Amino acid sequence: MQSFTREDRKEENMEIQFKKPVLEDRELIKHYLSLQQSRSCELTFGNIYLWSCHYKVKFAVVEDMLIFQSADETSYSFPIGRREGVKAALETLINHAKERGAEFKLHMVTPGQFDILEELYPGRFEIEYDRDDADYVYEAEKLASLSGKKYHGKKNHINKFKRMYPDWSYEPLNDENVEDCFQMALLWRRENGCEADREKNAEMCVALNSLRLYKELGFCGGVLRVNGQVAAFTVGEPVSDDTMVVHIEKAMSDIQGAYTMINQQFVQHECMDYQYVNREDDVGEEGLRQAKLSYHPAFLVEKGTVTQKADI
Repeated sequence: MQSFTREDRKEENMEIQFKKPVLEDRELIKHYLSLQQSRSCELTFGNIYLWSCHYKVKFAVVEDMLIFQSADETSYSFPIGRREGVKAALETLINHAKERGAEFKLHMVTPGQFDILEELYPGRFEIEYDRDDADYVYEAEKLASLSGKKYHGKKNHINKFKRMYPDWSYEPLNDENVEDCFQMALLWRRENGCEADREKNAEMCVALNSLRLYKELGFCGGVLRVNGQVAAFTVGEPVSDDTMVVHIEKAMSDIQGAYTMINQQFVQHECMDYQYVNREDDVGEEGLRQAKLSYHPAFLVEKGTVTQKADI
């Protein structure tokens, strides 16, 4: 992967060469992501790689910082890497936008990142947060135990599930059960009419590829069976040293309580070495928002779009 500094670009009149991420870029991208220690669900290699086909996101290394460019090439991510490299990378991006005759814009910027921007450029930029993009982050111990009055309803769902399906079982995702999960996902796609909905179909393509490439992407997962058949599965990966992110969670609608059960079982078996579990955003769907709020997040990871103030 070629890296450009401002001096390189000035002397050789180089354009920053953004490229689509491929599996061979995994270690490079993971290196920069590990320096960031963000809890934002987008900042994992698995999420970046799997969604890059749909959203056409590209990346480059600029001033020894990782940068992502939006599909329409109108905005950049906040520079990812060591804190001391942020300003040089931002200056290069500001000049890159100027040379292209475009407005400088940053997307998916967290409050912590905007604080850094304010420190470097006091009063120059503004941010508009989008509630639909906010990630829900929970305490792993609370998702595992579901103890206390506010989780009483969830605990009831778990108990009802165990009464209705006494032969249920949980397994970690592995080579022996991944094909069963793949077939269950294909059935889920047919039953939920995903072919007629572009976004739903894209999500299911991501789900299927997450199973197909789970080892190459470093994913872990959980499988819930009822009567020996896969009733639900989930797939995730660490996003930071203290947070696991859940990328995919699918359950058959005719198995009551399957979503609640796979949620708890995955956390109990795969997430107890982490303080937090990020269950991603709600994409603005009211039903999904209420479902995520019902688990009582510890906090939300807010994200917004940064632009230069109009009066500057």
